[in-house]
Amino acid sequence: MQGEFEILPVPGLARIAPPEETGATFEANAIEKSIYYSRFCGEPVFADDSGLVVDALGGAPGVYSARYAGPEGDADANNRLLLERMSGVSNRTARFVCVIALARSGEVLETFRGEVQGALAEEPHGDGGFGYDPLFYYPPFRCTFGEAPLADKMQVSHRARALAQLGEWLRREVQL
Repeated sequence: MQGEFEILPVPGLARIAPPEETGATFEANAIEKSIYYSRFCGEPVFADDSGLVVDALGGAPGVYSARYAGPEGDADANNRLLLERMSGVSNRTARFVCVIALARSGEVLETFRGEVQGALAEEPHGDGGFGYDPLFYYPPFRCTFGEAPLADKMQVSHRARALAQLGEWLRREVQL
């Protein structure tokens, strides 16, 4: 059908060991992953890297968002550590960032960056979403992503914004 495309997993993905994420930026990690996985498939492959950037912490947790509290940490441990480090800090501005890299046969074709601006709450609110969502206050919703309906969050999220850019690029470049 014109204007549509299908997203499928890389064949045999479950049997492919994931690459190490050694980049210092979301862009570097997304590029590393897309190039790596593109070698297992003849079609274009996209991969992302994403996380939370807190201005008062110099951009942390950043590329370490998933393992902020250490390699054995989970979302609760990450959130506790973040709140501990933000204790008494008045500048609570933060943003979620997602970078998607598109590659084919080991070569990067393009990257796409999506961001959503917000602030850190003083304590978790809501049990929806995942990761830092209960701490991420989004002013237009007047609540955290953990409290927001999933469908609403998916309309404005960093991933949604990066995916929209990818879709626009594909429609333009592939002329679907």
